[in-house]
Amino acid sequence: MQIETIRQRLRTLGALPLHEQRVLRDWLQVRPHDQGRRRPADFLPKTLRDALPDIDADLHALVRLVSSHAAEGDAARLLVGLGDGQMVESVLLPRGGVCVSSQVGCAVGCQFCMTGRGGLVRQVTSGEIVAQVVLARSIRPVKKVVFMGMGEPAHNLDNVLEAIDLLGTEGDIGHKNLVFSTVGDIRAFERLAASTVKPALALSLHTTRPDLRATLLPKAPRIDPVDLVALGEDYARQTHYPVQYQWTLMEGVNDGQDELDGIVALLKGKYAVLNMIPYNTVPGLPFVRPNWERSREIARMLHQRGILTKLRDSAGQDVDGGCGQLRARAAAPSRKTIPLRQEGQVPACGNAAR
Repeated sequence: MQIETIRQRLRTLGALPLHEQRVLRDWLQVRPHDQGRRRPADFLPKTLRDALPDIDADLHALVRLVSSHAAEGDAARLLVGLGDGQMVESVLLPRGGVCVSSQVGCAVGCQFCMTGRGGLVRQVTSGEIVAQVVLARSIRPVKKVVFMGMGEPAHNLDNVLEAIDLLGTEGDIGHKNLVFSTVGDIRAFERLAASTVKPALALSLHTTRPDLRATLLPKAPRIDPVDLVALGEDYARQTHYPVQYQWTLMEGVNDGQDELDGIVALLKGKYAVLNMIPYNTVPGLPFVRPNWERSREIARMLHQRGILTKLRDSAGQDVDGGCGQLRARAAAPSRKTIPLRQEGQVPACGNAAR
């Protein structure tokens, strides 16, 4: 179900813009319709009031909680069922955040990501995207939404931007607390710049080397990291909040001195934050999570060289909950094992900064 379809249904039932706004706000903010100064009986058209139970039931049926997996601290992985039986993943993040999925699967094919290795099944509708936020809010308060779950948001741009617009207008979420994550699609930069609600931007960088990027993100647009950062910098200056560059840190892949020097060359002086996330281990894939001491040392060295670096742990590491893993276990317990690299070859790398 698309958000525009929901709006059209409300209009057909006699809703004016202020009535439509009220019903959508009640849904997004998980509050009863009779809360507040104006009750439905005093405010909404009778045809709309009579239809509210059916509307609420249909909105509630967009997603369902299949299972919840608590992680360390205040995080939890949610396996979310959709109306057609497909499943996606959401993550409750510390400090009132939620990470939502924009696709069932993903077509980018990042070699270090369980989701990417499974391919694309279908797009998630704008209603299903928003419903993941509503589900999270039924569990605990949410004040930040990041589009870093399953899927590449730029490949489902219409639905993602429709969801972002609603969350940023009726969802009581600040625009900079809506974070659009992408591997770097030129269409996304064009559309985001023209949007009324301009979210913060997170760019999946992972390497400063064009050749390695082509190997790790085989179906991503062929954008040189230098050009990707230039596009990000332009958007950051337009919106007045920094771009978050995502870097999944993998031992022996992108943790060498050459990459650290490359990061400094790319990001020093830019309106940017580097989110460095140690690889979330995926059984069957030949990539290694660096130890925390080594990760901290890398972040410290970058700080000393003028790069604002935040070392983040991947929620769900302790429950085998890297992006795509819960869905993969539920759908097909067996996993393919890909061959380890041969001497001189560049390995495909860990999982996305999701």
